[in-house]
Amino acid sequence: MLSFNTLAVLFAVAITLHNIEEAIWLPGWSKTAGRWHHPVSAKTFRFAVTVLTLLGYAFAALAIFYGKQSIGAYLLTGYALAMFLNVFMPHTVATLALKRYAPGIGTAVLLNLPITAALVYVSVSQGYVDLNRFYIAGPAVVLGILISIPALFFIGNRL
Repeated sequence: MLSFNTLAVLFAVAITLHNIEEAIWLPGWSKTAGRWHHPVSAKTFRFAVTVLTLLGYAFAALAIFYGKQSIGAYLLTGYALAMFLNVFMPHTVATLALKRYAPGIGTAVLLNLPITAALVYVSVSQGYVDLNRFYIAGPAVVLGILISIPALFFIGNRL
């Protein structure tokens, strides 16, 4: 099994590639996605995913620098949980429902799924996060990311 620090770096790279895939194709796809995604301009979407990608790097850096039981470890592992769940909803569900490729499904399945699963597993098994605390922190980070997306779209739309 890879080390926590290696997985933290791989996580940052994986979300970068995933967000690049989405940044290229999702804005156009969103115009025909119906209830699966509100139409979003390329500028607005790219602003949001850039901020979220940089956040992933910041969380990875904090986790690597401060180590076990740090706020960085909880933030990174929570972000990994969010990206793990993101593989299934909306990517897999939208791909199956629409019977066509949903932007991001390729990198979600090939990169995000194995890396995020491994990162969460290693975070807990090697004591970077306490499982009982993660039951609260993980969903809180997921919720924070979900709440930030409309706010980032709003800001990106205003820029």
